Amino acid sequence: MSEIATQLYLISPPDVSGDFPARLERTLAAGKGVVTAFQFRVKGLDQHEAAALAAPLQAICAEHEVAFIVNDSVPLAKRLKADGVHLGQDDGDPKEVREELGREAQIGVTCHASKHLAMEAGEAGADYVAFGAFFDSMTKDKGDAEHPTADIIEWWSTLFEIPCVAIGGITPDNCKELIAAGADFLAVSGSVWNGDEVAAIEAFTKAIRSA
Repeated sequence: MSEIATQLYLISPPDVSGDFPARLERTLAAGKGVVTAFQFRVKGLDQHEAAALAAPLQAICAEHEVAFIVNDSVPLAKRLKADGVHLGQDDGDPKEVREELGREAQIGVTCHASKHLAMEAGEAGADYVAFGAFFDSMTKDKGDAEHPTADIIEWWSTLFEIPCVAIGGITPDNCKELIAAGADFLAVSGSVWNGDEVAAIEAFTKAIRSA
């Protein structure tokens, strides 16, 4: 366990081509001990294209001892022998996914602002639950869904041992209430990739350590 209570869960931008592997390398080097997971979240590609883009990123994560998680696609996670998969509410039952990927796989489930969905996910064997979007986010389309508040994090972390992830529009400036509530992980994307990624990681690290 890291010396810090809350860690960063990086989510990829939609485009991971070009110089993105170099950016990821810099980010993980800057976030040593703070960034513990990276989610490959690329839409609209066939599995072969996605696997080709994922391979170098997976290798960088392995080198930095950061978990490589595939968003939505159980077949891609299986093909890549990824560390885990993140499931939306329509992406499969954690129990069935566990049978397919094995007991070592990390399985996370999106639970929006729902205590009920989170408890169901926990009972089905999820390794973590994700609540959000807490703030407006370009990555996480909240649609008409309700914004959770930090109270749901506090409720979950008080009652359950399963880690929880806070997601959606999280920045170094607005993350402290989520840390204080007991979030195990902050899922971050645009706040890192839309600017200087190393500066963003350093700002998050400072916010986490001072929370």
